[in-house]
Amino acid sequence: QVQLTESGGGLVPAGGSLRLSCVASGTIFALNTMAWYRQAPGKQRELVAGITSGGNTNYEDSVTGRFTISRDNAKKTVYLQMNSLKPEDTAVYYCNANIKPTYWANLKVYWGRGAQVTVSS
Repeated sequence: QVQLTESGGGLVPAGGSLRLSCVASGTIFALNTMAWYRQAPGKQRELVAGITSGGNTNYEDSVTGRFTISRDNAKKTVYLQMNSLKPEDTAVYYCNANIKPTYWANLKVYWGRGAQVTVSS
């Protein structure tokens, strides 16, 4: 059974930095695109950044230049380095991955349970 486990959330003052990590565990044949989403109170979940298995990245406009997504395929881990944090970055951050559990299985989307990031003004 595949699991995504996030870590690294917390409380940080505006202008500070945090690094989120997400490890994929369980039976994994292929780990394709991985991404970070966030959901602030009263708002819809939104894509923050994504990275393909080959390392191509994309970012939501408001985080471009401040956040960096990366991955370590050997460790089945995706990271989100967040710099120059703003109060509006406060949200629960969710790890997302497209995974093929076995050779015969279809590609499936998995979600982590989320990590709270709070940026104080």
